[in-house]
Amino acid sequence: MTEVLFYHLQNMAVENVLPPLLEKSLERGWRVVVQSTSPERADALDAHLWTYRDDSFLPHATWRVNDAADQSIVLAIEEDNPNGAHVRFLIDNAALPQDCQSYERMVWLFDGDDPDALALARSAWTDCKARGFDVTYWQADERGRWQRRN
Repeated sequence: MTEVLFYHLQNMAVENVLPPLLEKSLERGWRVVVQSTSPERADALDAHLWTYRDDSFLPHATWRVNDAADQSIVLAIEEDNPNGAHVRFLIDNAALPQDCQSYERMVWLFDGDDPDALALARSAWTDCKARGFDVTYWQADERGRWQRRN
């Protein structure tokens, strides 16, 4: 069964939240697709993942490269799954793909300060529950640690 995690970002940028979650995915041996909504956003994220920490980087590629199928993390703007990912991250209000059930885990990062993003997340939550997915909601505590909420 597909597990869907909703991460409610408040006063947090995707650029700060996404890299540690991607690192955890790689530690588990998962292949990942990160879907945004525009080539410009994917390019900005591409640059960020190479430099987000002084002592490390996240190896990745965009959907444009010829060897995307060999990459552990692929940044994409379409619904396809170029690297046979187990996990799909959805950012910037990217829509749920048609093949949600083919992933072990879907992670929806949404800006809780944006009414449109909040409405889309609520709609996606309802859709995922109706499909019978295991759905959880996460919110950061005052120290920035993610806590599962009911």
